Amino acid sequence: MRIKGITIPDNKKLEYGLPILYGIGRSLARSVLINIKIDPTKKPGELSASEENIVRSELEKLVLEGDLKRSVAGNIKRLKDIKAYRGVRHQRGLPVRGQRTKTNSRTRRGNVRKTMGTGRKAVEKK
Repeated sequence: MRIKGITIPDNKKLEYGLPILYGIGRSLARSVLINIKIDPTKKPGELSASEENIVRSELEKLVLEGDLKRSVAGNIKRLKDIKAYRGVRHQRGLPVRGQRTKTNSRTRRGNVRKTMGTGRKAVEKK
């Protein structure tokens, strides 16, 4: 089963396979399947052609994959262009949503650690 150019794995249940698509999590996948009255525990290979088309048409209504990535990138670019605080944080690679940076924020800043020395150098013997 292919949706928006992405192949949904045949060995996983639909509830766990649909989150392969960017923009769909488990809860959204489950709610979409329940709304269109398809069992979330079914596997993509077990779906009939009509059920497959219903799932595809329901997911085509959502903004997913490339379109979603493009809109998110556009939003971030807009923040950078107007020099908003959040845009500056994106440019500098720092946390955007008010987290502390003295400690933590390793994911955003990379794993560069500064070791704290004793403040004096060892004296060499002659």
